[in-house]
Amino acid sequence: MRRPLLLAALAAAASTAVAAAPAPGRYDGQLCVATGAGAPPSCGAALVELRSGGRVDVRVADIAWRLALRSSQLDALTMHGNTQIDEFSADYEWAGDVLRFTDAAKGAAYEVRIQALRPAR
Repeated sequence: MRRPLLLAALAAAASTAVAAAPAPGRYDGQLCVATGAGAPPSCGAALVELRSGGRVDVRVADIAWRLALRSSQLDALTMHGNTQIDEFSADYEWAGDVLRFTDAAKGAAYEVRIQALRPAR
């Protein structure tokens, strides 16, 4: 009897992580990165594109983060043009219009802050 309840709870938690995301579209935003315990984050302007199917693209100048969100984890690729700089997988959470995840191997915590929806072209 416990197993079905556990599976139902896990499914509900997974759908909450995805369901809490803002609507697909192109947004102005901020990317904040904190390294080290207790270090304040460094933030900069970013272009954020939320796509259907759990895809999130974040661009700061000529660096792009391509995020593929699954039920509770994301896969992150960091690109400079056509050159891959880094890749990792991490747990994530949406808190309102903020996507949070951590690269544990590097001790880096990320926040993608969604701000204003950009006008359609």
